[in-house]
Amino acid sequence: MRNKYSVKLRTIVEDNQLRALHLAKDYESAVLTTAEVNRPAMQLTGFYNYFDPSRLQIIGRVESTYLDTLSVEERRNAFECFMQYDIAALVICHGVAPFPECLEMAEKYDRNLFITNEDTSAFQANVITSLVHYLAPRQTSHGVLVEIYGEGVLLMGDSGIGKSETALELIKRGHRLIADDAVEIKRIDKNTLTGKAPEMIRYYMELRGIGVINVRHIYGVGAVKPEGNIDLIVKMEPWVEGKAYDRLGLSSEYDTILGVRLPSVTVPVRPGRNLAVIMELAAMNNRQKKLGYNAAEFLAAQHDSAIDSGGF
Repeated sequence: MRNKYSVKLRTIVEDNQLRALHLAKDYESAVLTTAEVNRPAMQLTGFYNYFDPSRLQIIGRVESTYLDTLSVEERRNAFECFMQYDIAALVICHGVAPFPECLEMAEKYDRNLFITNEDTSAFQANVITSLVHYLAPRQTSHGVLVEIYGEGVLLMGDSGIGKSETALELIKRGHRLIADDAVEIKRIDKNTLTGKAPEMIRYYMELRGIGVINVRHIYGVGAVKPEGNIDLIVKMEPWVEGKAYDRLGLSSEYDTILGVRLPSVTVPVRPGRNLAVIMELAAMNNRQKKLGYNAAEFLAAQHDSAIDSGGF
């Protein structure tokens, strides 16, 4: 299925410092819609089953060495068959001088052709990483994203519950704001989400009774971060008397965003609770769990051991 997101070919060219050998008329408007790339070794031999011309095409030493074994006429035919397809672009790696037949057919069929001095494997890895980032599935969620002791904590809850005020106290305690109010979330792989603020409101925060402030200008560049991973979801809700809240943490909660399962905790809010300290503890506890230590499970195991040994 084709990705509904796209990235301009020009962006990939500039990010990877590719040198143009021929720019097609559609270069400025050309886009890439898949993070997959293709090395057209089979295509240059004449096999085009399952060939996807929308992928970025990459020629490395293997393909160049094979083409060097062909006669001029055979190379011309190979490149003509290849360039007849509406390929997104062709990149030649290792700084290998392009075959004249390649340039000839790129000009004849008006295809984008580039060259790089990078090793094929290194270029392929870099460009795929870049494409995955640009084409990642995404959504915008209402919440506040802060980095606490290296853990990306997404604060969620109804408007007015105190998310921004909690984030402000965390900033004063040395932690960093990533996004306030709106969080643009991307899934960069099957287990990882990143979040950032929309460009227009990046580093801004709204506080009722005060108004809008620029956190970077007031607290300095060390108080903000342009983007970060999301490791934990904290759902803030009003304290309800009589409601049973988890006091031990033996049962783990999870929420799913863009198909990624993330640990989550629910924090009841009422006057007098130091929410910033609670968020710090939630972040540190989540990190400990990832490192293999769960305080609640350890205490329960000690309790069971004491009962079994007659310690109670």
